[in-house]
Amino acid sequence: MAAQPPRPVGERSMGSPREADRAPARSPAWAPTQARTLGAALVGQRESPESGLQEHYSNLCMEKSQKINPFILRILQEVDEEIKKGLAAGITLNIAGNNRLVPVERVTGEDFWILSRILKNCLYINGLDVGYNLLSDVGAYYAAKLVQKQLNLIYLNLMFNDIGPEGGELIAKVLHKNQTLKYLRMTGNKIENKGGMFFAAMLQINSSLEKLDLGDCDLGMQSVIAFATVLTRNQAIKAINLNRPILYGEQEESTVHIGRMLKENHCLVVLHMCKHDIKNSGIQQLCDALYLNSSLRYLDVSCNKITHDGMVYLADVLKSNTTLEVIDLSFNRIENAGANYLSETLTSHNRSLKALSVVSNNIEGEGLVALSQSMKTNLTFSHIYIWGNKFDEATCVAYSDLIQMGRLKPDNTDVEPFVVDGRVYLAEVSNGLKKHYYWTSTSGESYDHSSNAGFALVPVGQQP
Repeated sequence: MAAQPPRPVGERSMGSPREADRAPARSPAWAPTQARTLGAALVGQRESPESGLQEHYSNLCMEKSQKINPFILRILQEVDEEIKKGLAAGITLNIAGNNRLVPVERVTGEDFWILSRILKNCLYINGLDVGYNLLSDVGAYYAAKLVQKQLNLIYLNLMFNDIGPEGGELIAKVLHKNQTLKYLRMTGNKIENKGGMFFAAMLQINSSLEKLDLGDCDLGMQSVIAFATVLTRNQAIKAINLNRPILYGEQEESTVHIGRMLKENHCLVVLHMCKHDIKNSGIQQLCDALYLNSSLRYLDVSCNKITHDGMVYLADVLKSNTTLEVIDLSFNRIENAGANYLSETLTSHNRSLKALSVVSNNIEGEGLVALSQSMKTNLTFSHIYIWGNKFDEATCVAYSDLIQMGRLKPDNTDVEPFVVDGRVYLAEVSNGLKKHYYWTSTSGESYDHSSNAGFALVPVGQQP
């Protein structure tokens, strides 16, 4: 058994839930030792506007001699205001540490200890975002306890919280028995190969989790293979992110095993394989599987080493595949030849693909113009992202015409035309398939459809 992470003074073992809730002699009026539960306290709150989550949090911090986090206090105050307006259902609590619209004091593991005690009985909260904080394995311990006790929680975002293999193990193991959580984001926590293996083992047992994000978690080849093996049988997972594992060698083993999985799995809808060092032979493995797969709608193979030769396989499978709707090829090197292969298929054969990103693929004017022509004949093809390539005047005019005639909506592309001295140019706009995947916008909604079109087009396991 893995060693328990350190816990704040005063917290009891996870194995004794009664002990954890015992209050000292100086307990506030809402303490669990009394007959009044938090749910009952909230009923009283409607009669007494001064009480609420904010007051509960302040009282518990004083009881446990824990410093009050002003950021948490502010968010809980906002929730209290929503409850007073009668909106006490399906609330997502956003305490993300990368929020640049308000002053932020990042949440530590000890802060989360207090917060988890407040939230475990809040049945109207079904989503929690504490990404980009400082939870560490201590916070992971309390996150696991929260998942165990808060049976209405369907969305949990723990991304970039310095959670290591031990914390990953705690969270994975508590999901063995959980039947309510639908979407878990562990992005950027270095759980490594060891932690990845615990999550793969969890997927053999858990039958409710629909979306799992383990991107940038330093997974190893062993855990990637384990996920591929488990997903041949798991019928619940609809979206998985395995971005940027730590791989060694040139054999492209990850694509071999993922390809085999896709031939047998008919439930997976979204697959992210960014930074898997995929080359042309790897994309061939995936395309061979897509001939037999009838469920995958969103394929992300951005930031790899695919060239125009790999586009031969993709263009060919798109002639018969009627399921794929979104393909992200950003930051590869398909060049003009690859763009032409795709354009030919999209013009003459495929009528299911809705969005294509070829950002920064060393494509010059001819290939970009060919893709624009595909949009004129293929009315299903509605989103295209081309920034970072080489624009000549013909390219600028072609995309300007598409936008002006209404064929390409401004929100569905990452360029905007402007005119200087009678010549058309293209400027970049902040639209994309997953533009706000890792960061929060300073000037607008972080989950708007134009910036995250991939998730809008294929809305699987989204946060409430």
